[in-house]
Amino acid sequence: MKLQMNAVHVNATPQLLDFIQRKVDKLEAIYERIVDGEVFLKLENGEAIDNKIVEIKLNIPGNQLFAKEQSESFEAATDQAVDALRRQLRKYKEKQSSH
Repeated sequence: MKLQMNAVHVNATPQLLDFIQRKVDKLEAIYERIVDGEVFLKLENGEAIDNKIVEIKLNIPGNQLFAKEQSESFEAATDQAVDALRRQLRKYKEKQSSH
C-alpha cells in the first residue's frame, strides 16, 4: 500500500518508517480495498514522557478512516493507532456486507 510519511519536527529513521509501513500493510489482510494512506509523526511540546504522536489516515473507496495515538515511543503509538484502524476496518466491512 502506498503510504505518505510526514515527520513534523522529528528525524524519522528508516527503521521507524519501515516498521510503520509493515504494520499498516497488515491492515490489507482485513480490507484489501485500501487506496492509500498518510502518516504524521509529531512531537508534542512539553516535558511529558508520552509526547510522541502518530496520526494515520487511510483512504478507502467512499470513506476515510483516521486514528491518532500518543505514547512514549513512536512504535507503541503506531501499534495503538493500527489497532484502532483494525477495529474501524472490521466495523466498516461488517456494515458493507450487511447492505
